[in-house]
Amino acid sequence: MTRRELREHCFKMLFSADFYPSAEEVKEQLKQYFNAPEEDDVDPKGEVTILHNVEIKEEDSRYLEKRVAGIMDKIPEIDEQINEVAAGWRTKRMGKVELTILRLALFEMKYDDSIPEKVAINEAVELAKKFGGDESPSFVNGILAKFAGKDLLPSPAEPEKTGTEKA
Repeated sequence: MTRRELREHCFKMLFSADFYPSAEEVKEQLKQYFNAPEEDDVDPKGEVTILHNVEIKEEDSRYLEKRVAGIMDKIPEIDEQINEVAAGWRTKRMGKVELTILRLALFEMKYDDSIPEKVAINEAVELAKKFGGDESPSFVNGILAKFAGKDLLPSPAEPEKTGTEKA
């Protein structure tokens, strides 16, 4: 499975998890994700598009489960960072599609050294084009651009700087 396909599955899993209040419900829903039937749709040109393909290798499903759990553990930190830069927007007011894409992209930008920052942003915009509304790609790009080139979150072993330290 390609990285893009894995990212899309990760997005879908994170998106669905956001609708369940308890950890047990989330866990159960994520298990069911891999048993969901294949879904397709016909676009305006009459071409069939696969929306959800459940044929996932065991190693890919283990990767996705681990990845989703890792992102979900970081959601409070990631949301705090989004709230700091999203002028006029709070995560509670954002659409679930856009918020899920931002969470995934920021996780990739901060915690996954194998994904270049520009790739994480580009892939987030592509997810927004596919799953969001007309304004989603520019909204996602605008928020992520504020993080580009910045150290997003302090490392767990690194104390936050207060500005009073000596160089």
